[in-house]
Amino acid sequence: MNTLDMVSAGALALLGLILLILLILLFQYLRLRGIWQMMLVCRTATRWARIWEMENKELRSALRAEKAHVEQLKRKMVLLQALIPTP
Repeated sequence: MNTLDMVSAGALALLGLILLILLILLFQYLRLRGIWQMMLVCRTATRWARIWEMENKELRSALRAEKAHVEQLKRKMVLLQALIPTP
């Protein structure tokens, strides 16, 4: 094997190493892109969960107010029925 053949073999090995490193970087990129997409989905889901939580809180508050109003109307009805003379 002469010097030119050794240089060619070294260059070929170096190109193979560069290709291997590029493949590893490509797989890392694809994996990170998948993680990034998952993070975006989680962020969106968290945002919607907060919105639904706020809506549920508002609805529970409105329901409590409505129940209190119904109880108040029932008490008024009992008082008004007590005022009406029964024959």
